[in-house]
Amino acid sequence: MIPALTNDDVLASVDARRAIESTRAAFERHARGEWEMPAKVYLDSPPHGDFRAMPARGDGLALLKWVTSFPHNPERGLPVVAGAIVLSDATSGELLAIIDCRAVTWLRTGAAAAVSAQALAGRDAATVGIVGCGVNGAWAARCLKAAGYGPGVCADVRDEVARSLADELEWRVGDRAEAASQDVAATMTPGDRPVVFAAELRPGQHLAVLGADAHGKAEVERAAIERCRLFCDEWEQAAGGGELAGPVAAGSVGREDVTQLGDVLIGAAEGRRSAEEITLFDSTGLAIQDLAIAGAAYDAWREGGIDAQTIRL
Repeated sequence: MIPALTNDDVLASVDARRAIESTRAAFERHARGEWEMPAKVYLDSPPHGDFRAMPARGDGLALLKWVTSFPHNPERGLPVVAGAIVLSDATSGELLAIIDCRAVTWLRTGAAAAVSAQALAGRDAATVGIVGCGVNGAWAARCLKAAGYGPGVCADVRDEVARSLADELEWRVGDRAEAASQDVAATMTPGDRPVVFAAELRPGQHLAVLGADAHGKAEVERAAIERCRLFCDEWEQAAGGGELAGPVAAGSVGREDVTQLGDVLIGAAEGRRSAEEITLFDSTGLAIQDLAIAGAAYDAWREGGIDAQTIRL
């Protein structure tokens, strides 16, 4: 009998603090070579969106995430992100669980923003700006608050979405420029146009850019990238399909210009070098992060913390 963990099951078993702890551990274990993760594979479905296959292995578990990004789905009454995670025993190949990938994606995306702020933001950083307050932006806000940051400014082209998040967190609504100017600014937009501009950057800021998750997308003006010290979750993915992919393709950013966050967390690379430096973390979303969250949810089910449905294959 295989548990089939729903979106609600995952959210009931992994809160923001647990997501941050698990995601940090995933970065560290991957950086030490303990967890393995090939780069994600994209299967385009033009002009609608794309499918992504993401495998990872670590701590006796192996995972494959099959996930979509169909930006216009809300017009159809459907979510942008959908899919499933298959979790297996890495020693026997036995299937252990099938998990709805949406909540796993929300949690690890938000947690990555928080972990990057903990590692790279200035010592006195406090205020938060959220540009794009959909589900992933909302979880970035929740995780940043759980990590001790705030108060915050919520900005979205949909005023009611920004207001709902601000009311939930007891933050406030502001415009894009105000949100992008906070000590820690997290962007989660479709990536079809810049929302962070060089002229608006302040010394000492930390930017967690989460929305540009495929080639051709960008949330940050090229001139703004040139003013930042650059970090990413994983170089191969970031260079091929993240915020930095455009500058890499143009030859203005190379491997020597970008530091992986996991290397900073384990002390193998330098993080922030001064109070005035502007740091930028390009998050493309890693299967090791999914593995950490999925593993935590599976452990909760195994320990009786959630009562999930089971199926026989």
